[in-house]
Amino acid sequence: MEARDIIIRPLITERTTDLLTENKYVFVVDKRANKIQIAEAIREIFNVKIEDVNTVNVKAKTKRLGRSVGKTSSYKKAIVKLAEGEKIEFFSA
Repeated sequence: MEARDIIIRPLITERTTDLLTENKYVFVVDKRANKIQIAEAIREIFNVKIEDVNTVNVKAKTKRLGRSVGKTSSYKKAIVKLAEGEKIEFFSA
């Protein structure tokens, strides 16, 4: 897999923006990717030094809209901690 296939998109929520103070960035990643592949992809795309990678498999939730019942998508997210002094410019606004 190529780096752009592994990293799908950044996950920007209120909770993930609070993690930026700890120099942690959150991405939605391919379900088949492991921590080593994720770290190499982030290093290749953003040219930063990585300290740690944690992954979480987010399960689908059941949602209702009137009588119809459906499910949200399940996905895998990676919480990437960068080395001291490193920064991803994409997140700074």
